Amino acid sequence: MPPVSVSDYRELARRRLPPMFFEYIDGGSYAEVTLKRNVEDLEAIALRQRVMRDMTTINTSVQAVGQTLAMPLGLSPVGMAGMYGRRGETQAARAAAQAGVPFCLSTVGVCSVEEVAATGTAPWFQLYMLKDRGYMRSLLERAKAAGCPVLVFTVDLPLPGSRYRDVRSGFTGATGLSGLLNTGWQGATHLEWFWDVYVNGKPHTLGNVQDAVEGGRRVNDFLSWIARNFDRSVTWADLDFVREIWDGPIIIKGVLDPDDARDAVKAGAQGLIVSNHGGRQLDGVKSSIAALPRIADAVGDDLEVFLDGGVRSGLDVLKALALGARACFVGRPWAYALGAGGEKMISKMLGTLKSELVTAMILTGCDDVRRADKSLLDVGS
Repeated sequence: MPPVSVSDYRELARRRLPPMFFEYIDGGSYAEVTLKRNVEDLEAIALRQRVMRDMTTINTSVQAVGQTLAMPLGLSPVGMAGMYGRRGETQAARAAAQAGVPFCLSTVGVCSVEEVAATGTAPWFQLYMLKDRGYMRSLLERAKAAGCPVLVFTVDLPLPGSRYRDVRSGFTGATGLSGLLNTGWQGATHLEWFWDVYVNGKPHTLGNVQDAVEGGRRVNDFLSWIARNFDRSVTWADLDFVREIWDGPIIIKGVLDPDDARDAVKAGAQGLIVSNHGGRQLDGVKSSIAALPRIADAVGDDLEVFLDGGVRSGLDVLKALALGARACFVGRPWAYALGAGGEKMISKMLGTLKSELVTAMILTGCDDVRRADKSLLDVGS
């Protein structure tokens, strides 16, 4: 049966991908409490159904950091997408461009920023603060040269959270002969993936950092280098370093606290993404949607607020807009769709999200996403 929801794409990806790559997409940190909250808290919000309203004309487009989005949605940065589908980041970029929404390329994508920009639409570029400032400077200069219009600066990863699923699957921790045998067996028993990605999707390096890792031949070589280079000393003052090189809009990703949101305003950011890294960092923190209203209230019109985490439908998008987000970003949904069947599946999934959004708008009496507010929610008596 053809996929009709994000959960369907997830199941197709689970069947097609080697377990270590599916678990890397699907899992969160520690007991995955926050991972669950992201989805469950959105599900618990009730929309307010309204009837007998003229819904002949519907507007789903919004302005975000100077760009027009066909709907209030973007594709979040997802690491190593090129291991889920052949040159996966380029497939996602094409699907996003066709849908009229932004694609944000991860620092640790398999495809380089130059390769993705060559699809015809330069991606937004996601950056981690690394100890190697010289390489950071090089990355920023490359992103500028490639025409990337927006920098998404991820600040919630001074060190990676422990993701137990990755250890159990052999993605991390498995070394030597046993690690090689585990990887080989997983690939050989998923022949469609093996032919699409392993045989025809090379090189399997992290394109944006491949020059920094001497002797690196495998994805894990590059991930080890990245993990060693996460910088725990970073403060808001370090944004000045970024500003020396990057003169375009900067969106801060990974904010959950209103005080941090106010600091982002003081630091001169143009936007922020309310996010707990998809439940992959500090487990036990609140969901993104639970954190959103206070942050939106704290910054007002001083910068643009977006949401990432737990969005699985167009209905979820409208709920987030009603609570103060200008747009939402999705990571797992497009990664699942890529793993399920590549660009065509991502395009189909984006079409489904838009259709769901339009339906939710019509049945709540909202004819323009720019006017979505708390009146669309049923908060009870």
